[in-house]
Amino acid sequence: MKRSTGLGRRKFLTGTTAGLGGAALLTGGGNAFAATAKPGPRPVNPSIGPVTVTPSDQQYQDSVRALNARYVGRPDSVHFVDAPEQIPAIVERAVREGKRLTVRSGGHCLEDFVYNSDVRTVLDVSHMNAVSYDPARRAIAVESGATLLDLYETLYQAWGITVPGGICYSVGVGGHVSGGGWGMLARRDGLVVDHLYAVEVVVVDASGRARTVLATREKDDPHRELWWAHTGGGGGNFGVVTRYFFRSPDAVGADPRTLLPKPPADVLLSAVSWPWAKLSRNGFARLTQNYASWHVAHGAADSPQRFLTSFLILNHQANGQIGLVTQVDAGAPGAQRMLDDYLAHMGRGVGIVRGALTRQMGDIGPMPQFAAARRLPWLQATRFVGTTNPLLNDPTLRAEYKSAYMRAEFPRTHLDTMYKHLTRTDIASPNLNIQLTPFGGAVRRVGQDATAAGHRGAAFKMLWSAQWNDPADDATYVAWTRESYQEVYARTGGVPVPDDVTDGCYVNYPDADLSDPRYNTSGVPWHELYYKDAYPRLQRIKKAYDPGNVFRHRQSVELPN
Repeated sequence: MKRSTGLGRRKFLTGTTAGLGGAALLTGGGNAFAATAKPGPRPVNPSIGPVTVTPSDQQYQDSVRALNARYVGRPDSVHFVDAPEQIPAIVERAVREGKRLTVRSGGHCLEDFVYNSDVRTVLDVSHMNAVSYDPARRAIAVESGATLLDLYETLYQAWGITVPGGICYSVGVGGHVSGGGWGMLARRDGLVVDHLYAVEVVVVDASGRARTVLATREKDDPHRELWWAHTGGGGGNFGVVTRYFFRSPDAVGADPRTLLPKPPADVLLSAVSWPWAKLSRNGFARLTQNYASWHVAHGAADSPQRFLTSFLILNHQANGQIGLVTQVDAGAPGAQRMLDDYLAHMGRGVGIVRGALTRQMGDIGPMPQFAAARRLPWLQATRFVGTTNPLLNDPTLRAEYKSAYMRAEFPRTHLDTMYKHLTRTDIASPNLNIQLTPFGGAVRRVGQDATAAGHRGAAFKMLWSAQWNDPADDATYVAWTRESYQEVYARTGGVPVPDDVTDGCYVNYPDADLSDPRYNTSGVPWHELYYKDAYPRLQRIKKAYDPGNVFRHRQSVELPN
């Protein structure tokens, strides 16, 4: 192991200019690299280095694996950094030596894009996790290794604000934001990228030189396209993100307490379930369609119900229950009535009475104490929901995932096919499920082309999730996921093509099968499922900022022909 200094960390840096010293320097025109970011003074804190870990080091085996134990790499080196200025030299060396480079933030990539046999250098930014106020940009600067729960705690405890990001506490900001960023406040406050003011990225030019570029949403910024690419264009495509800068488009002034949305002071949190043992085929179909119909009906940007967010977890019958977790902004007009009406709608025509949620299901642990809704401070509820899943700390966790956006209610064939695969007796695991999560509301306030997150018209989205522990079971559970997904979308070639009913896939739930003609026979390429008609624009940005295709993986944005 090679290192330069002692161990230390900077997490909460209020009142500092954490990052760039003033505006970007303009050194020419017409060149994508004409304006580069000049690093400014940083807080004085102990640093870890960077630290280089190689196969001869004891900690190597802990440094080359993702959250999903299916993906373990064998790179020549792993570089742990804790400051943006440490990154360009590492990137340049990898390029000079012809070594494939990937970047790790939180380790939650659902495919092998970071850890695979082609990768020789891994850049790990997980120690680069500072959150601070940048007065020069009137924005909150967030380093790309910060995890979501740390970000929420710092933003809220320091300034009473938040970003509407994801649920899982340990997801890294680096990939989450670049893929668009969805969470429990999305219907109320939009996507994370709807509040992204700027992004700082280490990019590589055609000569192999690495430099740091600051790209903002300002209309006259020569790097605005690079900012746009990071509003839903996915991670690992254009460079190494070092920092994000957040400020809502309608924010005014320089007080950090006014720059981003204030979360609810309190929320109503409910967790209920329906027992599989009493659920008929028609009851299952009605429950699932109830979720779809409510979100289709209440998807408008100004819907009074945008303060409610809810996810339905359709578990395999081996689990014993189907679960529903719902959160409502307690300060919204008629919040309790909104929740009561929603739960009544969800149970209509199902034929059985709901009860407590007492089983582990997907990313949610048992929550029997919320069978009757409880009022909680927002941060307490966020911590609780985000950390209830013991599977996330299981080093033997193996998983397979697939996704879909839905624009309309389910065709009956979709419902019957989901029922068929969730009641199969040749496979029986409580950790097989299809999760339905909300979209719409404030997500629709932003135009289709304003960001690279192009599924603004979706009413809700879906996640196929199979989780297991024994490598001997890989083929069984991967097959269940593929078969159930392909059959649900059999009419459209095995994938949810953009049309009047479905609307493609979520890039933050990557699925390599979308590129495989054995599983995608639709004629719609993987990039259209993720990006719709934005892909040519992303390719042009790729050519401008990564002409040597340094940053790539199995489904990275390709250089144009």
